[in-house]
Amino acid sequence: MMIKRPWWLCLVALAALVLSGLCLAEEESSSGEESWYEISALNTGLDKRIDRNSLRTPRETMRHFMHLIESGDYDGAAHILNLSNLPPGEQRARGAELARQLAEVFRRGKWLNISTLSARPDAMIEDVSGKDPQAGKMRRDIQLASLEAGNDAYDIRLGRYRVNDDEPIWLITPESVSSIPALYDQYGPSRFETYIPEPLKQSFGLLRIWEWIAIPLVLLAIALIGKGVHLVMSVITRWLPSGSPSIFFTQIQSPVALIVMALVTQTLLDFVVSFSAVVATTLRVTLTIVMAWSVGVIALRLIDTFMLHMTRRMAGEIDDSKPQDERKLLTTLYALRRVIILIMVILVTIYVLGQVRLFETLGMSILASASVLAVLVGIAGQAVLSNILSSFQLSLAKPLRIGDLVMFENQWCYVEGIFYTYILLRVWNERRLIVPVTYFASRPFENLSAKSTMEYRTLELTLHLNADVACLRERFLEYAKAEENVIEHHKLMCSVTAQNASAQTITCFLMTVDPLSGWAAEASIREKLMAFIRDHHPDWWPRQVVVLSEQDIARGEHAGERP
Repeated sequence: MMIKRPWWLCLVALAALVLSGLCLAEEESSSGEESWYEISALNTGLDKRIDRNSLRTPRETMRHFMHLIESGDYDGAAHILNLSNLPPGEQRARGAELARQLAEVFRRGKWLNISTLSARPDAMIEDVSGKDPQAGKMRRDIQLASLEAGNDAYDIRLGRYRVNDDEPIWLITPESVSSIPALYDQYGPSRFETYIPEPLKQSFGLLRIWEWIAIPLVLLAIALIGKGVHLVMSVITRWLPSGSPSIFFTQIQSPVALIVMALVTQTLLDFVVSFSAVVATTLRVTLTIVMAWSVGVIALRLIDTFMLHMTRRMAGEIDDSKPQDERKLLTTLYALRRVIILIMVILVTIYVLGQVRLFETLGMSILASASVLAVLVGIAGQAVLSNILSSFQLSLAKPLRIGDLVMFENQWCYVEGIFYTYILLRVWNERRLIVPVTYFASRPFENLSAKSTMEYRTLELTLHLNADVACLRERFLEYAKAEENVIEHHKLMCSVTAQNASAQTITCFLMTVDPLSGWAAEASIREKLMAFIRDHHPDWWPRQVVVLSEQDIARGEHAGERP
């Protein structure tokens, strides 16, 4: 008896069969074809047998390649190149030469750290942190180096190949083999090296013997060139007229010398001599940093010279006797200088990182980690960042300006400069007080130039109760009006502000153009009033310090006279 099944059960069974077939095919593909490249033949033009046991992993392949090169077996090293792009007749003739050229490219262009290569046959990335998106995936080709020759970039890669049913092995890919001549023209030995005796070309540690001799000589020659440039700049500075040009040339002598030294060294590396990759990479990174730093310093010195010229032209000596608009402009220029410095530092940093490829060298996963950056900024840069932010806060809010007179921690100071991390104050006695910005911003200070430089000052005299206040007031008004720095004479005042059983305190009030001039005017008027009392009214002195006598010096020159 035939059982009739529903039609939808047949469709479900058919779908399950198709899905299982696809999964099986995918599993077979992932376990086989995607793990290597299938080829029918390999380097048929080479007559020497290949040692497959030394080519099972990328690390073993490159270690074996370097061993063959060091022993001079270029024919054996040719087997590690996939020469499928060459006809069989040319493989034997050119294979050894290409292997030698590739070794020179590695030696001079890119120092290859074999220990960083995968030791697994499938080159799977093992990342226990799980941050690498390629972790856990088998690879059939990996990059050994990326080098530039002219305007082109070339990758040298290892690929995993299987011939028929043999065990897969790792070889230099055919595309990389095709780029070896171009890279050799760029990184191969220079014409100078053809004159070096063969014994000096032997390796000694990381470098060759001739490099140990040449490097100190090259550095000495470069240092002498830099010294010569510095002397030439000094002579040019003496010929220039005094002022901004001579100041600018004096400040850029060292940066210009470093730029010339870097350019000469770069020329030597490009056209005269080519060192090993360790030395060449170190020198190129150093030259890039030196060039970027020197150009930045020259630009900064140009800005500083311009600001100095503007300061001398507009304000002369920086103090609060200048108009507020000029001092506000100077403050804005200093703030603009800090913004320019910050932009220059960012641009130079980006340029240096782009040139030396720091992220490729150290690993993007380390430097790009948010937690690592947070720790670095939080610990190492906390004080610096705090000062920078406080500096920008002072520049924007402008509680003080360049040239303002401030009372800071009981000292009269003129603000001479507001920099990234500190404020430069000129103390009244011409000393310079350097205060961290965060410390200054967190302490109360009195800005004596905030609204106006004028100041209302007082001077006190302690006299006997019989002192004639009206007479003393007349003398005070006379002396105060004679002072050049005393203004608004209608505000002059002299009154008794305190008294006790034996003495009275007489206070004089006067308005001055600025605090420093006011201090001088106050001292001058006090001296004149004391001289007047000493010469004409010695009996006004408090009794505790006066002994009336004809020979008493307190009575002055005009003893007994009355005005």
